[in-house]
Amino acid sequence: MELENLYTYAFLESPSLPLILPQGANSQVVLINGTRLSAIVEPGIYLESFQNNDEKIIQMALCHDRVICELFEQLTVLPVRFGTYFNSQTNLLTYLESHNEEHQSKLEKINGKIEFALKLIPRSLEETALLEGDGGGRNYFLAKKQQYQNQKNFSIAQSTEKHNLIDLITKINQLPVVIQEQKEEVRIYLLVSFKEKILLLEQFLTWQKACPRWDLFLGDCLPPYHFI
Repeated sequence: MELENLYTYAFLESPSLPLILPQGANSQVVLINGTRLSAIVEPGIYLESFQNNDEKIIQMALCHDRVICELFEQLTVLPVRFGTYFNSQTNLLTYLESHNEEHQSKLEKINGKIEFALKLIPRSLEETALLEGDGGGRNYFLAKKQQYQNQKNFSIAQSTEKHNLIDLITKINQLPVVIQEQKEEVRIYLLVSFKEKILLLEQFLTWQKACPRWDLFLGDCLPPYHFI
């Protein structure tokens, strides 16, 4: 009997040893074996049933990440974009066969490696209260001008620290990175091997000292979502 409506979590090289298959959204996930590539799927998921339900979408997204992380603890897997599904087992196997070389290359790139997210939150320069005292308006103006210059110097130094940190990570530590800059923070995604995990934690202390105008946070290890 052919399986249908296969919500897809990950692709992987066809395993030689049994896997511990996680619980999916509604049932235990299933391994579909192709010639060289296989897929982890959950049959009977109808995307139409939760497309207009924000709560179900959030639950499904959390389930998607959880399943991938549980699989990643056992072997290297290629995470599939959230919301991907195949309407039949035949179509899935055809896809695996036609995209075998592409996905094998991606799996080789991330084999034995993990991803860390380094978050940079900018600190603010404490502003001195400007009180118009005995000196009148001139003293206030000079203090305001000095405050503006201090803020400008602080912002320049802060930007320099950020660029120096990125250079340090990419050129000295020679780690692949993906950088996402937002208004209030910078996220640097790092790709490291399992062997480099302890070294990374040691380097993090050096990075903190190099960026006194930033608060740095290092997240937990994850599958390499940003490097595939």
